[in-house]
Amino acid sequence: MTGAPAWDGPPPLAVVVDLDDTLYPQAAYLAGAAEAVGRASAAAGLDGARVHAALVRELAAGSDRGGTIDRALLAAGVPDAALPGLVPPLVAAFTAHEPVALAPYPGAAAALAALARGVPVGCLTDGNPAIQAAKLAATGLLPLLAEVLVTDTLGGRAARKPAPEGLRVLAGRLGVPADRVLVIGDRPGKDVAVAAAVGARAVRVRQGEYADAPDVPPAWAVTADFPAAAALALGVLTGSAVAAAH
Repeated sequence: MTGAPAWDGPPPLAVVVDLDDTLYPQAAYLAGAAEAVGRASAAAGLDGARVHAALVRELAAGSDRGGTIDRALLAAGVPDAALPGLVPPLVAAFTAHEPVALAPYPGAAAALAALARGVPVGCLTDGNPAIQAAKLAATGLLPLLAEVLVTDTLGGRAARKPAPEGLRVLAGRLGVPADRVLVIGDRPGKDVAVAAAVGARAVRVRQGEYADAPDVPPAWAVTADFPAAAALALGVLTGSAVAAAH
């Protein structure tokens, strides 16, 4: 964990957390979804194991890029002319995957509960709304969140972080100004950047797919995991309360 600078200015009134690779390891969800596509590929008469392996490689190269299944099929030797008939049902199989359970990172549930006892906590996440809802339900963390906003409901991929509208809307639902939230997330280019876009601060957690991404833009603090980030947030909240009491 890097040292956090002193907190100056007004304290945060709410915490906003990311979902994928912040509260749970997204690789667990992607593994199940890739298996679902492999089974659907086999049912369509393709080499399901080969498609599955190709999709795993494509997801490892960047899970939020569009056209992942298209590229996997091509890599598995499927002719380009066959894609229009194959891609829609395979995308549907990916989207319909509903994991029974997704284990949060160690200590994440307790840390989230501790935050929720002090301030409203919301979740701001990008992606297909049905997929994100299934993920969150599988983590069992939904009862700890006052609000959840999937940015795609505001305008598709164009509304994803770092576009600021999602954070502004979520802050409004939490009943606080957007610049008075503290964002916790794993991606500097999304979570840290969206906080900066509304004048808020962020704690970056170095875990998951983007653990080695450079700290650009820089966060207020960087930690190794979510519990450490939550501890920093609680320290700010507690320190602010003590100062106010004096």
